[in-house]
Amino acid sequence: MTRNIRLTLAAVVALILVTVGVLALNRPDAIPSVETTGGTVEPTVLVREDSHRLTSAPDGKITLVEFLDFECEACGAVYPTVKEILANYEGQITFVVRYFPISSHPNAELAARTAEAAANQDRFAEMYQLLFENQDVWGHQEEPQTEVFLDYARTLGLDIDRFQRDLNDPATAARVAKDRTDGEAVGVQGTPTFFLNGEPLSDLHKDDLVTMIDTALAG
Repeated sequence: MTRNIRLTLAAVVALILVTVGVLALNRPDAIPSVETTGGTVEPTVLVREDSHRLTSAPDGKITLVEFLDFECEACGAVYPTVKEILANYEGQITFVVRYFPISSHPNAELAARTAEAAANQDRFAEMYQLLFENQDVWGHQEEPQTEVFLDYARTLGLDIDRFQRDLNDPATAARVAKDRTDGEAVGVQGTPTFFLNGEPLSDLHKDDLVTMIDTALAG
């Protein structure tokens, strides 16, 4: 398992950081994040009109944003907890996914383009799920996992010719890069990084995040 995150204690904007050691020491339900600073980031940079929303809340009270890397093991470890929270708060949370592929992960950028190509056929959520639930199959392989990702596209019944064109389209790579640029602009340095209503989080466990969500919903 590789170390995915560079911890910066003096960061102006606190970051959500997870290391192998943290995953080993924390409870299985731990959500990696960074201390809330009381400050928020620019909302138009944090969530764009074309950002992918896995869930949407009509009242708009709660927006949870995750900058992620599909090949990041820490992101894969927190995925079940995120999935559980979204299920428990169905219709009450807007959950936004932003790409932040790490350069040391050989297939991270390709996986992000895979998700984006699936999004062009309205199947982002399904590809997001397949990538995380099969991370141990394709992750940390030196050779490109294009054929594996094509199989996922077939599993979802996508138009494969269109999927391949979109996967290789410079516009798709640019879309992924735009997310990463936005992440850097709001202080993201590692994955996973979470923001709750524009506020960075830190050292939270699932119970802590649930408390924050309940407080915001009651407000």
